[in-house]
Amino acid sequence: MIDDAPPRPADGADPTDGSVTASVSNEMVRIYKELFGRGPTRARTAFAGPDVLICTLENSFTPAERTLAEMGEHQRLRDVRLFFQHAREEDFRGSIEAITGRKVRGFISGTDTNSDISAEVFYFEPE
Repeated sequence: MIDDAPPRPADGADPTDGSVTASVSNEMVRIYKELFGRGPTRARTAFAGPDVLICTLENSFTPAERTLAEMGEHQRLRDVRLFFQHAREEDFRGSIEAITGRKVRGFISGTDTNSDISAEVFYFEPE
């Protein structure tokens, strides 16, 4: 389920078109499904100021990954996820640049293995 709301102005900036955040959420779901074999059931994207975009994704673990978490193998699960996300970093960056029309200068990916919540954070070159 994608539940993007149009972002509110940050620091006096103009509001960003809600279709951009919805497109980012849809693209992150697509990439996750392609990369991990299962897409998240919830995705939400919002701007955190004029040059930072955050996409949170929930309930994306495969059955095998859920088993790792249940076994307490949280670090192993984080390592595997991060390995695959790093291997496909250009896909993440390229998709965001194509959707937003802005150059990504930094990309951070993280996962809370206890709650099955991930975040993809994109830092843009200043406009």
